[in-house]
Amino acid sequence: MNEYLALLQTLMLLVMILAGLGAVYHRDLVAAVVLLGVMSMALAVEFYLLAAPDVAIAEAAVGVGLTIAIYVSALRKCGRWEAESDAEVKL
Repeated sequence: MNEYLALLQTLMLLVMILAGLGAVYHRDLVAAVVLLGVMSMALAVEFYLLAAPDVAIAEAAVGVGLTIAIYVSALRKCGRWEAESDAEVKL
């Protein structure tokens, strides 16, 4: 049983690392926000595996739910895509 738990924790760590790097390097801002949600959900699962269900529920509610809603609403006001180059950015 401990081997499976360690394997699942390692998998969640790998998902968090890949989702975090994907969010940093992705050009589409909505996809980056979704990847941040995936990273936060993997962190909530990790908290649950570490026997902290109250922290897992708080992370899932705030980290996934509220934060994603705030980011998406901000992106609706600003625009979905980043500029392709610095020359396209208007100050």
